[in-house]
Amino acid sequence: MAPVTSLLASVAFRSWGNTFHTSATRPAGIRIDDVSYDYEEFRYRTPYKFGGKEVDRTTILNVRCVVHIANGRSAHGFGSMTMGNVWSFPSERMSYDRTLGAMRALAERMRKITADFKEAGHSIDINGALEPEYLKAAEEVSRRLQLEDAIPKLCTLVTASAFDAALHDAFGKVHGLTSYRTYGRDFMTHDLSYYLGPEFKGEYLDRYVLTAPSALLALYHSVGASDAIEDSDIKKRLNDGLPETLSGWIRYNGLTHLKIKLDGNDLAWDLDRTLRIDRTTTEVQAQRGMKTWGYSLDFNERCPNVGYLLEFLRRLKEKTPAGFERIRYIEQPTARDLEKHRENTMHEAAKLRPVVIDESLTGLDRLMLAREMGYSGAALKACKGQSQALLMAAAAQKYKMFLCVQDLTCPGASLVHSVGLAAHMPGV
Repeated sequence: MAPVTSLLASVAFRSWGNTFHTSATRPAGIRIDDVSYDYEEFRYRTPYKFGGKEVDRTTILNVRCVVHIANGRSAHGFGSMTMGNVWSFPSERMSYDRTLGAMRALAERMRKITADFKEAGHSIDINGALEPEYLKAAEEVSRRLQLEDAIPKLCTLVTASAFDAALHDAFGKVHGLTSYRTYGRDFMTHDLSYYLGPEFKGEYLDRYVLTAPSALLALYHSVGASDAIEDSDIKKRLNDGLPETLSGWIRYNGLTHLKIKLDGNDLAWDLDRTLRIDRTTTEVQAQRGMKTWGYSLDFNERCPNVGYLLEFLRRLKEKTPAGFERIRYIEQPTARDLEKHRENTMHEAAKLRPVVIDESLTGLDRLMLAREMGYSGAALKACKGQSQALLMAAAAQKYKMFLCVQDLTCPGASLVHSVGLAAHMPGV
């Protein structure tokens, strides 16, 4: 584990092009001196199934940077994030290794782009200036490697997120503060209108971010689509001393919140799976003396249309009214390309439960389109970048949307970063 950092230890926004502004009245801006990176490889204890695919490993990108400010003080920054290629770069024509290889090639280009940036500024402004260059690099890598599918914007954001995190971390450390105390007018050159539009005139990020972290957060245990619920579901025992069923994990960790991964393309299976999880959870929680617990439902954008979701919710409520009431929110049920699938409006579903945009959220334009299409919430992810997460959080709060924070099956420092983000979001 890397040393404790200003970003980690504190438990695609609108691109404004290449124009970069600094202010003589705010000498707090950092200049980048050095950027380096390395990788870590992890095998999962058991395969994790989501979106119709099973994943048994992950690659972590660790980024380190050195920065300085005008008075000569310098600091090291650290950022870490899972590459998440199955989620951020889904492809029916390319293998796991090929999409991961493309992300590695892009990370190499990003390191040079970031290291070559010599202007002084706030970490959010630096990221804003670099994002167009990162996207150009993604196009170049796609052409050079002759990829069957070009690297999408979401994948570019995920690859860039560890670089962005390292800069935020360094910015806080060079000023002797947690990075969450550096989002006000004393440190930022621009108010939020520069990033999010005139409605935010005179407002700064610190209005939408907690400077002191929440003391307690609800942790959602993700129930993969192939995870064993009961003993009869176990195909081959591991016998490693850890629980092997959902019921076992509830007792072992005292779980109160579950994220249920569903198929989205098999209504009968989705309904049966949810009913079984609710039934088992209810039995175990009764034994534990628990009265309250909750679920989120994640179809990983595989529902063919909103009618599928509405019918699922209707049948679920009919079968288990109490289980239905335990649903806290629903993650993006239909395809991530909102522009291409404008027919998938969520107005009716959002009347029943909050429906949050997830895979589609790559910038302010996507958030606004999602609102227009009936989405009532947004899922914030550190894997899309600290800068984007903070700006989207401000916009979502302004528009009174439901907010949640999720990770990307993050181990180690990347998990601490994600938890820190959640702990500093009002209402999460």
